[in-house]
Amino acid sequence: MFINEQIRAREVMVIGPNGEQLGLKQIKDALTLANYAGFDLVLINQSANPQVCKIMDYNKFKYENKKRNKENLKKQRESNLEMKEYRLSVTIDVHDFDTRVRNAKAYLDKGHKVKGSIRFKGREMAHLELGRDVLLRFANALEDVASLEQKPLMDGRFMHVILAPKKEK
Repeated sequence: MFINEQIRAREVMVIGPNGEQLGLKQIKDALTLANYAGFDLVLINQSANPQVCKIMDYNKFKYENKKRNKENLKKQRESNLEMKEYRLSVTIDVHDFDTRVRNAKAYLDKGHKVKGSIRFKGREMAHLELGRDVLLRFANALEDVASLEQKPLMDGRFMHVILAPKKEK
């Protein structure tokens, strides 16, 4: 953004500090108005004919922009929490299952989502209820730290369940 003496146009459309239009002014007159008001003349729209400038406190404008961008990034980070996938199988052993539950619990404690999935191979496709039982057992083992966001859902040869961390009260 161009401010004050950096603006190279001869005539500019000037907008006052309260948003009122002051009309078409020579650049010298616009700079004088800005200095008299104790503000800066900031080029808002360079592609317009005539170019549009606003009288404002540029440092305050930069500060508020930075603050707004930081807040947007924070909201974006909250909505884009990572999701970790834990692969289970229909014939998973008890200790393997417990290890995956323990690791998923630690990941959920950090505030991330967890996706449990099973890939059905060969004749396992005939017994989808076994896979659904394993995923529900996985969700039940984590119910103290997580809530079920998506029930077991079949997608091709995969069945998925999504768990989200419980909200702190």
